[in-house]
Amino acid sequence: MKQISAVLIANRGEIAVRVARACRDHGVKSIAIYSDEDRNSLHVATADEAFALNGLSAAETYLDQSKILAIAKESGADAIHPGYGFLSENAGFAERVIEAGLIWIGPPPAAIRELGDKVSARKIAAKVGAPLVAGTADPVDSPDEVIAFAKEHGLPVAIKAAHGGGGRGLKVAFTMEEIPELFASAVREAITGFGRGECFVERYLDKPRHVETQCLVDMHGNAVVVSTRDCSLQRRHQKLVEEAPAPFLSDAQIDQLYTSSKAIMREVGYVGAGTCEFLVGKDGTISFLEVNTRLQVEHPVSEEVTGLDLVREQLRIASGEAINPVDPIIRGHSFEFRINGEDPGNGFLPSLGTITKWDVPSGPGVRVDAGFDHGHTIGSHFDSLLAKLIVTGATRKEAIERARRALREFEIGGLATALPFHRAIVNDPNFTDEFKIYTSYIENEFDNQIPAFNFKEGVAASKVASQKVVAEVNGHRFEVVLHSQAPAEKRHRIKSNSVAKSSGNSLSSPMQGTVVKILKGNGDRVEVGDLIVVLEAMKMEQPLMAQRAGVIAQLGIGVGQTVSSGQLLCVIED
Repeated sequence: MKQISAVLIANRGEIAVRVARACRDHGVKSIAIYSDEDRNSLHVATADEAFALNGLSAAETYLDQSKILAIAKESGADAIHPGYGFLSENAGFAERVIEAGLIWIGPPPAAIRELGDKVSARKIAAKVGAPLVAGTADPVDSPDEVIAFAKEHGLPVAIKAAHGGGGRGLKVAFTMEEIPELFASAVREAITGFGRGECFVERYLDKPRHVETQCLVDMHGNAVVVSTRDCSLQRRHQKLVEEAPAPFLSDAQIDQLYTSSKAIMREVGYVGAGTCEFLVGKDGTISFLEVNTRLQVEHPVSEEVTGLDLVREQLRIASGEAINPVDPIIRGHSFEFRINGEDPGNGFLPSLGTITKWDVPSGPGVRVDAGFDHGHTIGSHFDSLLAKLIVTGATRKEAIERARRALREFEIGGLATALPFHRAIVNDPNFTDEFKIYTSYIENEFDNQIPAFNFKEGVAASKVASQKVVAEVNGHRFEVVLHSQAPAEKRHRIKSNSVAKSSGNSLSSPMQGTVVKILKGNGDRVEVGDLIVVLEAMKMEQPLMAQRAGVIAQLGIGVGQTVSSGQLLCVIED
């Protein structure tokens, strides 16, 4: 058995807080790392020690392997937990951790490579007899190959980053005409998010549910499925609500999910926590989707219905301990609501700003996993997840009833959040009763009556402004709070996150973001709906289309430029 005494958490936000708390429960020291923007973040304050990464972007902070390994050595860490995202599914980083003599709290690098490559994962799934829809055996090199596949197998088709995850680098084409641009967008997102742009193609099931299994495997050959989960409520292929166990499945379907998942994990010699994801079509057809070789954002719902602490299970497995070889008994029902910084009344566009109000719910069956708190500022460099509200009841009905109450109690000021959507969905009969939810339900059928966030009304300035000054000495932090009578609104000048609606002949940016592609230039003619500019914010692309026909003028932006919310991008003249 390997003894773990100090864990460096190679991540940020709520997952870093979650791991730090599990470390404390487990009796080991937690060590945080932080970017310049995260200097005052909750994960930094929660950990036992914290070290600066001295940078702002992901590339110079949480993706900088050499910096992280140097801090691990300096801090005396003997293990690294990667959380999710960033380097969590990077086999090369896992190898460097192990080569440095540290314990990698994750699966073996070989398993990460085999399953992290979705093309390879499909081949493994086919080998063990897991259900699969038609797809390309290898990555495709051009949109022409995607079109050829669609002609053979029919539309819609999914273009997917071979090394991606979390919905990034995933585009669904419903027409032949949109394939070239969607292929290019998938490649761009894959390169930005994962450093590699290979994509493959598969048939996209009609109105599919997204169902997955939380798996645990130890070094002694024990493999269990902790629970199923349903993650069908998504926007732009990003999950918003998850629940455990996955409802409305037959015993035969559940048995197929459990059996296939264990077979896939055993085939590659998997060790640790991981998730096998599947799509379930309207006709009940199950198709393997991918394996996430890490802990999932939605892992708390599996914990709530089994009583397991999955992070502590990861620590135990990494230390060489054996897990209980029997699949846990499921008790009750649990929902997770992702509280993202985005505006559901304005196309779920990312929202930035400083949190001026933070009232979290409590009471029976209510848990909040947060990465931020009152006074924290949400920037554009990382994803938009602020917190997760997890609500559990004896039945699905009771859990929904508790969720309605908890969501009413949860109040966040200063920026738009997903809370209005969650309050609406727990009163939507298609979700609560008949369960007609599928992965693009929000885009296609959800009756979105949510008003756009009103920035002036939403930001409540406090009468007394405070400023926190932080000093770090050998990994230990000291905080001093300075108070002044200056109105807080004079200290935090945050621009509105509502869409600057393209009125008349002006096209304005709906959000702060980075220009990643410009398809039309000054003097070019456009028709209504033509793609002009693609922005990227919080790791997702946002295409901007022409609202009228005409000729482009006054286009003064360039690729790589950061634009602000409401900034004029171009004019479309007659």
